[in-house]
Amino acid sequence: MIATSRKTLHLIALLCLAAVGIALISQHVFNIRPCAWCVLQRLIYLAIAVVCWLGLLLDRMGTTLRRLAALVATALSVGGMLAAWYQYSVAAKMFSCDLTFADKFMVGAGLDAHVPWLFGIFASCMDARIKILGIEYAIWSLGLFAVLGVLSLIALARRD
Repeated sequence: MIATSRKTLHLIALLCLAAVGIALISQHVFNIRPCAWCVLQRLIYLAIAVVCWLGLLLDRMGTTLRRLAALVATALSVGGMLAAWYQYSVAAKMFSCDLTFADKFMVGAGLDAHVPWLFGIFASCMDARIKILGIEYAIWSLGLFAVLGVLSLIALARRD
Protein backbone atom coordinates (compact mmCIF):
# COMPACT_ATOMS: atom_id res chain seq x y z
CA MET A 1 0.00 0.00 0.00
CA ILE A 2 1.41 3.35 -1.01
CA ALA A 3 0.78 6.13 1.47
CA THR A 4 -0.79 9.30 0.17
CA SER A 5 0.50 12.72 1.11
CA ARG A 6 -2.60 13.15 3.31
CA LYS A 7 -1.74 10.01 5.29
CA THR A 8 1.89 11.08 5.48
CA LEU A 9 0.97 14.49 6.90
CA HIS A 10 -1.30 12.80 9.45
CA LEU A 11 1.56 10.47 10.41
CA ILE A 12 3.94 13.42 10.82
CA ALA A 13 1.48 15.23 13.08
CA LEU A 14 0.87 12.12 15.18
CA LEU A 15 4.61 11.47 15.57
CA CYS A 16 5.04 15.06 16.76
CA LEU A 17 2.28 14.70 19.34
CA ALA A 18 3.79 11.39 20.47
CA ALA A 19 7.18 13.09 20.94
CA VAL A 20 5.64 15.84 23.08
CA GLY A 21 3.63 13.24 25.00
CA ILE A 22 6.77 11.24 25.77
CA ALA A 23 8.53 14.44 26.85
CA LEU A 24 5.66 15.29 29.20
CA ILE A 25 5.62 11.78 30.67
CA SER A 26 9.38 12.03 31.17
CA GLN A 27 8.93 15.37 32.92
CA HIS A 28 5.86 14.76 35.06
CA VAL A 29 6.15 11.03 35.80
CA PHE A 30 9.91 10.43 35.81
CA ASN A 31 10.91 13.93 36.99
CA ILE A 32 13.25 14.63 34.07
CA ARG A 33 13.43 18.41 34.11
CA PRO A 34 13.55 20.20 30.73
CA CYS A 35 15.94 22.94 29.69
CA ALA A 36 15.25 25.86 27.36
CA TRP A 37 16.34 23.92 24.28
CA CYS A 38 14.13 20.98 25.28
CA VAL A 39 11.02 23.13 25.50
CA LEU A 40 11.90 24.95 22.26
CA GLN A 41 11.93 21.55 20.54
CA ARG A 42 8.52 20.79 22.06
CA LEU A 43 7.25 24.01 20.51
CA ILE A 44 8.69 23.03 17.13
CA TYR A 45 7.04 19.59 17.33
CA LEU A 46 3.69 21.22 18.08
CA ALA A 47 4.18 23.75 15.28
CA ILE A 48 4.86 20.94 12.80
CA ALA A 49 1.69 19.11 13.91
CA VAL A 50 -0.42 22.27 13.58
CA VAL A 51 1.03 23.08 10.15
CA CYS A 52 0.36 19.54 8.89
CA TRP A 53 -3.22 19.45 10.13
CA LEU A 54 -3.90 23.00 8.96
CA GLY A 55 -2.63 22.04 5.52
CA LEU A 56 -4.98 19.05 5.51
CA LEU A 57 -7.90 21.16 6.72
CA LEU A 58 -7.33 23.74 3.99
CA ASP A 59 -6.72 21.02 1.40
CA ARG A 60 -10.28 21.48 0.16
CA MET A 61 -9.12 24.70 -1.48
CA GLY A 62 -6.54 22.82 -3.50
CA THR A 63 -3.48 20.64 -3.13
CA THR A 64 -1.22 23.69 -3.20
CA LEU A 65 -1.92 24.41 0.48
CA ARG A 66 -1.23 20.78 1.42
CA ARG A 67 2.07 20.94 -0.43
CA LEU A 68 2.87 24.28 1.23
CA ALA A 69 2.21 22.66 4.61
CA ALA A 70 4.65 19.87 3.71
CA LEU A 71 7.25 22.47 2.73
CA VAL A 72 6.81 24.41 5.98
CA ALA A 73 6.97 21.13 7.94
CA THR A 74 10.25 20.36 6.18
CA ALA A 75 11.67 23.75 7.16
CA LEU A 76 10.50 23.34 10.76
CA SER A 77 12.07 19.87 10.86
CA VAL A 78 15.39 21.36 9.78
CA GLY A 79 15.00 23.98 12.51
CA GLY A 80 14.31 21.21 15.01
CA MET A 81 17.41 19.31 13.89
CA LEU A 82 19.48 22.45 14.37
CA ALA A 83 18.00 23.01 17.84
CA ALA A 84 18.66 19.40 18.88
CA TRP A 85 22.18 19.50 17.46
CA TYR A 86 22.91 22.79 19.28
CA GLN A 87 21.54 21.38 22.53
CA TYR A 88 23.70 18.27 22.23
CA SER A 89 26.94 19.82 20.98
CA VAL A 90 27.00 23.28 22.55
CA ALA A 91 24.34 24.00 25.17
CA ALA A 92 24.81 20.72 27.06
CA LYS A 93 28.39 21.77 27.80
CA MET A 94 27.37 25.17 29.20
CA PHE A 95 26.65 25.72 32.88
CA SER A 96 23.59 27.79 32.00
CA CYS A 97 21.21 28.15 29.07
CA ASP A 98 20.42 31.71 30.15
CA LEU A 99 20.59 34.23 27.35
CA THR A 100 20.80 31.62 24.61
CA PHE A 101 18.33 31.93 21.75
CA ALA A 102 16.02 29.25 23.18
CA ASP A 103 15.85 30.89 26.60
CA LYS A 104 15.29 34.37 25.17
CA PHE A 105 12.61 33.13 22.76
CA MET A 106 10.63 31.04 25.25
CA VAL A 107 10.78 33.68 27.99
CA GLY A 108 10.13 36.52 25.52
CA ALA A 109 7.07 34.74 24.15
CA GLY A 110 5.86 34.19 27.70
CA LEU A 111 5.27 30.50 27.07
CA ASP A 112 7.30 29.39 30.09
CA ALA A 113 5.18 31.56 32.40
CA HIS A 114 1.76 30.99 30.82
CA VAL A 115 2.01 27.25 30.11
CA PRO A 116 4.65 26.03 32.59
CA TRP A 117 3.44 22.40 32.58
CA LEU A 118 4.35 22.26 28.88
CA PHE A 119 6.98 24.95 28.31
CA GLY A 120 8.45 25.57 31.77
CA ILE A 121 12.25 25.76 31.87
CA PHE A 122 13.31 23.90 35.00
CA ALA A 123 16.93 22.84 34.34
CA SER A 124 20.12 23.96 32.69
CA CYS A 125 21.11 22.18 29.51
CA MET A 126 24.00 20.54 31.34
CA ASP A 127 21.61 19.19 33.99
CA ALA A 128 19.14 18.03 31.32
CA ARG A 129 21.61 15.60 29.71
CA ILE A 130 19.71 12.35 30.12
CA LYS A 131 20.38 9.09 28.31
CA ILE A 132 17.60 6.76 27.24
CA LEU A 133 18.83 3.32 26.12
CA GLY A 134 22.35 4.76 26.11
CA ILE A 135 21.53 7.64 23.76
CA GLU A 136 21.01 11.23 24.89
CA TYR A 137 17.52 12.66 24.65
CA ALA A 138 18.75 15.38 22.27
CA ILE A 139 20.03 12.76 19.82
CA TRP A 140 16.68 10.93 19.92
CA SER A 141 15.03 14.25 19.13
CA LEU A 142 17.51 14.97 16.34
CA GLY A 143 16.75 11.59 14.80
CA LEU A 144 13.00 12.12 15.00
CA PHE A 145 13.31 15.56 13.40
CA ALA A 146 15.32 13.93 10.59
CA VAL A 147 12.59 11.32 10.08
CA LEU A 148 9.95 14.06 10.08
CA GLY A 149 11.96 16.00 7.51
CA VAL A 150 12.19 12.99 5.20
CA LEU A 151 8.47 12.27 5.61
CA SER A 152 7.70 15.92 4.88
CA LEU A 153 9.76 15.76 1.70
CA ILE A 154 7.91 12.60 0.69
CA ALA A 155 4.57 14.35 1.27
CA LEU A 156 5.84 17.34 -0.72
CA ALA A 157 6.92 15.16 -3.65
CA ARG A 158 3.63 13.26 -3.93
CA ARG A 159 1.20 14.57 -6.53
CA ASP A 160 -2.01 13.06 -5.12
